[in-house]
Amino acid sequence: MIRKLASGEYRLYSRKTDPKTGKRRNLGTFETREAAEQHEREVQYFKRRG
Repeated sequence: MIRKLASGEYRLYSRKTDPKTGKRRNLGTFETREAAEQHEREVQYFKRRG
């Protein structure tokens, strides 16, 4: 899940909430939306690799 921050950067959050905090985990902050989307694809790829 990607959100735009007030600073103009984009932050990638986990899809599920963290059971300890009840919030989504920050998976990185990026200059562009394209970079955030690319990283999201990389994260999903490694999650499936096992």
